[in-house]
Amino acid sequence: MSLRRDFIKIPLAIAAAAALGLTGLPSIAQPLQLLNVSYDPTRELYVEFNQAFSKYWKGKTGQDIAIKQSHGGSGKQARSIIDGLDADVATLGLGGDTDALVKNGGWVAPDWQKRLPHNASPYTSTIVLVVRQGNPKGIKDWDDLARPGVSVITPNPKTSGGARWNYLAAWEFAKRKYGGDAKAKDFVARLYGNVPVLDTGARGSSITFAQRGQGDVFISWENEAYLLEKEFGSKVDVVYPSLSILAEPAVAVVDKNVDRKGTRAVAEEYLKYLYTEEGQDIIGKNFYRPAVSQKAQAKYARQFPKLNLFTIDQAFGGWAKADKDHFADGGSFDQIFARK
Repeated sequence: MSLRRDFIKIPLAIAAAAALGLTGLPSIAQPLQLLNVSYDPTRELYVEFNQAFSKYWKGKTGQDIAIKQSHGGSGKQARSIIDGLDADVATLGLGGDTDALVKNGGWVAPDWQKRLPHNASPYTSTIVLVVRQGNPKGIKDWDDLARPGVSVITPNPKTSGGARWNYLAAWEFAKRKYGGDAKAKDFVARLYGNVPVLDTGARGSSITFAQRGQGDVFISWENEAYLLEKEFGSKVDVVYPSLSILAEPAVAVVDKNVDRKGTRAVAEEYLKYLYTEEGQDIIGKNFYRPAVSQKAQAKYARQFPKLNLFTIDQAFGGWAKADKDHFADGGSFDQIFARK
């Protein structure tokens, strides 16, 4: 019997069995797989969201889907995609990291921010201060973080999107209070002089502060602060500063990967589901601010105090300029650390 005839017999046998209604043969169909490459504090959000989307997709198409999550510092995650991590969607901590996927290899199309509502940011957040129970160091605002004897926990802006929001929030506060960029730079230098360790991502800094007991204050994503309150109860308090930044985490399909893998349709549906009423409710439940649903915004309004917030465009001219001025090689962050 020839090798050619052996290959022909296999599919014919399967077809004959199907025609006879036989069901004993093992299925050769594999569940659809999707990889969401995200930043540190979204772990809990996407565990719940992925379960909801899987149920929705199964009901709509009859198809099972296995959704995998990857988390780390936002900048580090962007570099992993550039280096070949097979992401279908990128749900990173800031638009600048998604822009890096456009510029470094064309992984994402240049018009990514126009494809979804609210500039492709289905949820927002802000930056707050987490202190020890009873606030023993009396921390009330950003300027307290530069005082002698105050130990500050924040991640590394070179690898963490959250750290960049932290850095820019402190910078803009000082610029307004003390007058000008030179005074802001001096203030931020003193603040970072109080930072004993720079973790690569926000979750690492959260662990350093809450579990390892380092630091007097943790500069934190708002949702991460709520998670710490939920887990550690009265051991931590949240302080809302007088001024903070409107953080707009971005979501995008990784075009080059989904076109190669044939997963564009499900990847696009996955991101659109973040804007549905169920998606927005899950967002609020996990302490992010729903961006588009008035129903979800009203439901979770009590847990989100109204704050004096500025945007990256208003204060820094957008992410491209902020990255160049502050986080690129030789930018203000490097200059500050050259002093140490």
